[in-house]
Amino acid sequence: MKLPRKNKVTQIVQTHKDEKGTVITLLQDIQSEFGYLPKEVLLHSAKILEIPLSKIFAVASFYHSFSLEPQGKNTISVCTGTACHVKNADKLSQSVSRELGIEANEGTSADGEFTLKKVRCLGCCSMAPVVKVNDDIHGGMTQVKTGNLLQQYRKDNK
Repeated sequence: MKLPRKNKVTQIVQTHKDEKGTVITLLQDIQSEFGYLPKEVLLHSAKILEIPLSKIFAVASFYHSFSLEPQGKNTISVCTGTACHVKNADKLSQSVSRELGIEANEGTSADGEFTLKKVRCLGCCSMAPVVKVNDDIHGGMTQVKTGNLLQQYRKDNK
């Protein structure tokens, strides 16, 4: 297993070595650097910090904001809260999944452009159904509007 950017990883870990309760801030810094938490980097971090790898994985897998898999350049979050659910959020999610070629209804597209996630609630119930792309909220979505939105993001990223 090859460690990517070993010097940078070591620098990040050394920054947190003498801190108490360092795991969350360490993981935030690693994810900021790589876009996700590569397993090789977590293993290297555990060795340097002399803590069990299981402790790092426990924190990484507990918090929804951390990802153990590579993420796309754009994150699409389809709200599945009650208001969105009753307005066919599941069909929106399935439509996005088909459009991006993501079989499991969540995951990252083969081209690495998009990561699709279902989220419990975005807090925009009056705008249901809601789709969030990166930090932009889009309300009153339909399958057609969502398809157009994806096309716009594809166009903007070229």
